[in-house]
Amino acid sequence: MKTKSGQVTEEMVSRFHELNQQAKAIDAELSELKKKFNTHFDYMCGESEKGEALYGSYKLQRQIRKSESFHTEKTVQKLEELNLQDCIITTKQPDKQKIEAAMTLGLIPQGELDGCLLRKITPVIVVKEMPSVK
Repeated sequence: MKTKSGQVTEEMVSRFHELNQQAKAIDAELSELKKKFNTHFDYMCGESEKGEALYGSYKLQRQIRKSESFHTEKTVQKLEELNLQDCIITTKQPDKQKIEAAMTLGLIPQGELDGCLLRKITPVIVVKEMPSVK
């Protein structure tokens, strides 16, 4: 199959597969190294503490980023108990299950919500190595 930008070759597909495999291996190794570095800093500086160490011409640093957010259900319940509805956002959203049930029952005419439906299409490239054919 020809594309606007040229032809896809077996070599291109092979290279894509090879690079994808390398990326997975690199991600796994980076994850393992980060785990080791964090364990080291936990021991040297304490859990969730920033730190740094020099190794030859490299400086290894651990930074600690903190974020806070309210637990939705617990916070809403507490605000309702305190009669502070002004501090609660009410979000209106379509209920997909109820809409589908209403369509099935004929409560919503066929095609009535056609302009309301959003479709998301995501192209995904997958390359699998096939057994060699001889």
